[in-house]
Amino acid sequence: MRVLLIDDHTLFRSGLETLLERHNITVVAAVGDGREGLQQAKALQPDIILLDMRMPEMNGLEVLNALRRDGILLPIVMLTTSNEESDLVECLRSGAQGYLLKDMEPIELVSALHDIVAGRTVVAPELAGVLARVVMQGGETPPPPAPEPSPFSELTPREMEILCLLAEGQSNKVIARNLGISDGTVKLHVKAILRKLNVHSRVEAAVMAVEQNLCQKEG
Repeated sequence: MRVLLIDDHTLFRSGLETLLERHNITVVAAVGDGREGLQQAKALQPDIILLDMRMPEMNGLEVLNALRRDGILLPIVMLTTSNEESDLVECLRSGAQGYLLKDMEPIELVSALHDIVAGRTVVAPELAGVLARVVMQGGETPPPPAPEPSPFSELTPREMEILCLLAEGQSNKVIARNLGISDGTVKLHVKAILRKLNVHSRVEAAVMAVEQNLCQKEG
């Protein structure tokens, strides 16, 4: 695994680089500036980017949005001290595949990076309750501005059904079992859902569905 590390704290950056190398993770570059991080991401094409949230001049969310605007779709993980719900939701909606806290155990960080590179979205265990509340109940986050034509109108009935199961937190395997279809078919439907909704992760799609009250059950 090849990692690009973007964090403005020199000591933390150096220590994390050493830690990752000890776990056979190659740090292709460790930079302390968001703009330099953008350049290195394009030049080095790492497998994953570890990105600090709080940085001067260009913060982590701005770097994340710039990378996505430039068409860089590789996994980006926020590594931060912020456990604010608004930061978590904004980063996931902007395309982050992970939101991890700097005080987590080193082995948990390494495990999370492997999971994210394998295609999963990972949130720090301490924030699991916050994420569940946001996804299942809408939390305190305001709804987005009303779109012109709704992107949800492009979803087929089956895709809408799967989206609602994603909003319940079900995995591909569980969805496949519940609907009587294969894991591969579920993956294809999820990929189509993300493309039609113009989002980068399952969590983003689930949050959108909950915010729009698309999956309310009767009774």
